[in-house]
Amino acid sequence: MLDDRQGTPSIDADGLYVWNARSNSFGWRSYLGDLYGSDDVPAYAAAARATDLSGLPPTCIVVGSIDGFRDEDVTYAQRLNQAGVPCELHVLAGLPHAYQMAPDAAAVRLAAHGIDDWLARQLAQLAR
Repeated sequence: MLDDRQGTPSIDADGLYVWNARSNSFGWRSYLGDLYGSDDVPAYAAAARATDLSGLPPTCIVVGSIDGFRDEDVTYAQRLNQAGVPCELHVLAGLPHAYQMAPDAAAVRLAAHGIDDWLARQLAQLAR
């Protein structure tokens, strides 16, 4: 959940599993309280509202292609890269939100491998 404004096509897609537009609205309302729907939501609460992403740490974003957060995650990854923040993005075909609930599925193992590989590379750079 990066953008409380919920303005991307993927959050309104039909057939979302686990987390859909209604769930997302409930989540943001619960989290933001009276700030929900206002222009006063701070970037610390909704990262997509940050205007300057420079100086953030290297980031790995992994999202399924049928996750309502897909579009906002892709946009955020692009913004990080444009701000000079190393960001690795993985959009995994056919995976919904909360795909980790099926840890033995081949696509989920692939996602976990990508995350583990990214983290290992980050730790290797720190060890230099």
